[in-house]
Amino acid sequence: MSDTVDDELWSAVGDPTRRRMLDLMLAEGGGTATTLSERLPVTRQAVAKHLQLLERVGLVHSAASGRERRFRVDEGQLARAVEQLSSVTAAWDARLQRIKRIAEAIQRGQGN
Repeated sequence: MSDTVDDELWSAVGDPTRRRMLDLMLAEGGGTATTLSERLPVTRQAVAKHLQLLERVGLVHSAASGRERRFRVDEGQLARAVEQLSSVTAAWDARLQRIKRIAEAIQRGQGN
């Protein structure tokens, strides 16, 4: 796993509408802008823009399906985002533990 955080990838999954879209596509095996917009409180055009961004960062791939494009989640790229999140979480947990130890040491020193 790379220690480098992919800011575009994180930005893409940072949006609640896009996370909901990914959830829907994972549950339903994919979707089109139209089918997703029917399940979300945004317009089809907004869904299409979100899908373009998700495709640009590799979280979804599309294929022609009649007059529309059908999108599927790239589970490998999604796993990469989860790995990055786990790595950052572990690093922050370690930092917070160090801060806690420092604060406790300062508090003990003030108690004397």
